[in-house]
Amino acid sequence: MGIGSTLAIYFIVWWLCLFAVLPFGVRSPAEAGATPDPGTDPGAPVRPLLLRKALVTSLLAIVVTAGVLYLVRSGTIRLEDLPMPFDNRGY
Repeated sequence: MGIGSTLAIYFIVWWLCLFAVLPFGVRSPAEAGATPDPGTDPGAPVRPLLLRKALVTSLLAIVVTAGVLYLVRSGTIRLEDLPMPFDNRGY
């Protein structure tokens, strides 16, 4: 598998991990005991900690991508075995 495929897998895994990590530690103003500023959504997080979440997401994506690369390179999973849309093999 080439560097382009590896980067594509990492990019997809990174976004999936980001959406999994985003809800962790989020507290609304009501949960934090604060009053929301006028004009803001009452469910908006007080401190979203996006930099920390981006770092955690990057580390998690590296681990997951390494696992996928290991499975592909060891022959456990072959990319040819995965169903592809419009490949004329009947599924």
